[in-house]
Amino acid sequence: MDKIAIISDVHANITALNAVLSDIRKRGISRIFCLGDSVAKCTHPDLVIDALRESCEVIILGNSDYSICRPEVKDRHFWTRDKIGEERANFIYNSPISYEFYMSGHLVRMFHASPFDLDSIYNPMFCNKGTSFKGKELNSPDELFYNTSFLGKTENDPIPDIVCFGHIHTPCIVRFKNKTILNPGSVGIPVEMLNHDIDDKSNKFSTLASYIIMEGFYQSQDLDSISFQLVRIPYDIEKEIHDLEVSDMPSRDMIIRSLKGALPTTYN
Repeated sequence: MDKIAIISDVHANITALNAVLSDIRKRGISRIFCLGDSVAKCTHPDLVIDALRESCEVIILGNSDYSICRPEVKDRHFWTRDKIGEERANFIYNSPISYEFYMSGHLVRMFHASPFDLDSIYNPMFCNKGTSFKGKELNSPDELFYNTSFLGKTENDPIPDIVCFGHIHTPCIVRFKNKTILNPGSVGIPVEMLNHDIDDKSNKFSTLASYIIMEGFYQSQDLDSISFQLVRIPYDIEKEIHDLEVSDMPSRDMIIRSLKGALPTTYN
């Protein structure tokens, strides 16, 4: 059987990414797919892009990637854009917005946030009613499976059986109407939506990096065994925090708080 490691939302956290890639290698997994948002938030977007290019078979464009790497941002001197340089920015900007494949007879479709755009929100556990994100919230999990022009799909294309997306930074595996919804959470900025106290010692179980292993028969359209495993990985958070503290990156204090307590800030 074949194994695929699905990662997402590294957000320039090279310490967490190295820990996750090490764990993936120890498990003998060579095929890695990344669901986007490789840059912004932490201090090593250049190293993260280089590591992902070396390790990942597929890298998808995320909303933060688009914001930082699109051509018209070149002369605005965003901290992250200046750090990664133009060649890396071009590479990320030209990443695909979706990717699909068969796994043990199931059609799997991957994108960063939704079939409609790069920043719509679907979170099966939390509602955004009354928040600044209410206008971006999907009304039903059905919408994750739509064939849309944003994805270059038409009504004649097959509907996926499994959808994988990132964006919300909180991992989940959900069954809905004979279909499966997977979110690997975030490698670099894990979030637990109910966390609010940075001094709560139980936060340590939510600050761990996360990813999903999918196991089955890759590119086989014959129905067969398939499984999904959520993996949580500890890493040296204090090292990443130190790099933020000694940097001149804007908004670093907010990111440090989020890293320490898996505290929700924004969906990015």
